[in-house]
Amino acid sequence: MLVGGLAAAAGAVAGCLDGSVTGGPADDGDDRVLALALHDAGETLRDGAVRDLAETDPGWDEAAFAAARDGEEYTTQYRKPFPSAADDPTYAVREGTYYRLDSVIVDEAEATRPVLRLFDVDGSESGDGEGADAVENEALPEGDRKAVESAHRSARARGNSGGVPVGLVERGGYVYRDADAIDASELLAAEGPDRVAYRDTVYRVEVARERFYEPVFRAVAEPVAESPERMEAILRAHTVGARLTADDLSADAREVIEAARRGGYEESHPYSDGYAELLRAFHERPYLDGNVRKDAGWSESGSERVRYEGRYYDYRLRFEPA
Repeated sequence: MLVGGLAAAAGAVAGCLDGSVTGGPADDGDDRVLALALHDAGETLRDGAVRDLAETDPGWDEAAFAAARDGEEYTTQYRKPFPSAADDPTYAVREGTYYRLDSVIVDEAEATRPVLRLFDVDGSESGDGEGADAVENEALPEGDRKAVESAHRSARARGNSGGVPVGLVERGGYVYRDADAIDASELLAAEGPDRVAYRDTVYRVEVARERFYEPVFRAVAEPVAESPERMEAILRAHTVGARLTADDLSADAREVIEAARRGGYEESHPYSDGYAELLRAFHERPYLDGNVRKDAGWSESGSERVRYEGRYYDYRLRFEPA
């Protein structure tokens, strides 16, 4: 019934529009469909967005939270005390109060750090006993093993068109920042090994001490709510676009949203009345009113989450081959 009803609706409007997705001249080569997928995000947003510090290990600097909560100054160098981003705030609840956590740069610090780099051992360096004097990575202290793994990625990428894995290496190798790892390191010792074996490859070890300019962060814990309902409203305002009930939609639009909830829904242009109604209800008018090729990647609502019949749904609209 869904396919037939929507196909009939699409046929009814097809005579009024040309075959393009822009409302301009028809493009016979454009045979894409607009696919809608809905993923159930539950009845509350707090479960996924707020850390309950009485029940779970937050995985961040708990001393930073305690100090910031009490209004005391707490700073860290290079690493943020709380893992947060401007578009995805970190929230925590303690003893009924909800806090928005942040890490604010308040200064800069200069530091000299050891940097480990690894280089391939060529034939002239290796001689007949290649690898004989190399230390096995597994025999090194934990901090060195971690350093070798990262520096290996950089060494492997040299001369490789695929490039170095961004975010996994720094300055062409690994930068030691943990004082305990530095103290326990064998690779950084004055008489440390000059070769290391990692995954059947022998590398030449090079250690340099270089200057870094690192940010100093201050931990911030700002109380934002004293009840679950207020916290839910904050999260809703931050992440949710349209709020709908079944009564807000026609029967055709309800069938589209039910199909999208069950596994996905798609149509080619011109869209049926039911699909067009749902796109407008989701505040996704650029898919209907604009130049779709230029405008449809932009969401009018600024969100990709809706509330429907008391539940939250993350949704995705994308063009796919027919």
